Amino acid sequence: MTVRPITIHGEPVLHRRAADVTEITDQIRTLVADMSETQDAARGVGLAAPQVGVGLRIFTWTFEDSGDAPPRGHVINPVLTRIGRTSQEDPDPDEESEGCLSVPGYSFPLKRSDHVRLTGIDVDGAPIDFEATGWFARIMQHEFDHLDGYLYVNRLNGKWTRRWKKSLRREGWTVPGNTWLPGVDADPFGHDEAHAGENP
Repeated sequence: MTVRPITIHGEPVLHRRAADVTEITDQIRTLVADMSETQDAARGVGLAAPQVGVGLRIFTWTFEDSGDAPPRGHVINPVLTRIGRTSQEDPDPDEESEGCLSVPGYSFPLKRSDHVRLTGIDVDGAPIDFEATGWFARIMQHEFDHLDGYLYVNRLNGKWTRRWKKSLRREGWTVPGNTWLPGVDADPFGHDEAHAGENP
């Protein structure tokens, strides 16, 4: 397994719909294994194939509070159905802020449905079908969005969109070629510092 560089906003693969997987090959199995390794190295809870530069409809996840769903898994060619309504109220900055490995170092609040259904297949061709609620539902929606060419920052409301656009200009993430490598580059979300503080 290999830790792959994570693409950053501005890379074209992040901003277009990913293609369906038409055949599960050894190359696809290697990709899924590498994605899981990369997700772990980045201390993420999910990772979509476009985030490692591959425009295919695959994502991985790891989340302990997953209800009846596996706490760790992957899905190929997923279909996501929103069961719970998405509130039109302003999101709570303390309770509803998301981050993204492809928008490293930032987080912004966003409303999501609190109940979804996910179907698809795994690398063995076995069917996947479960419902997700709460924060796990948020993760499923976040990763599924990547497969349709959306980052969570594309869904922010007006106030938070303006803040994001200021950050985007400051970072210069409007062009291809920006990546970061988990385990080599400093963790953009500060996990390295937190870990160092716990284990001096």
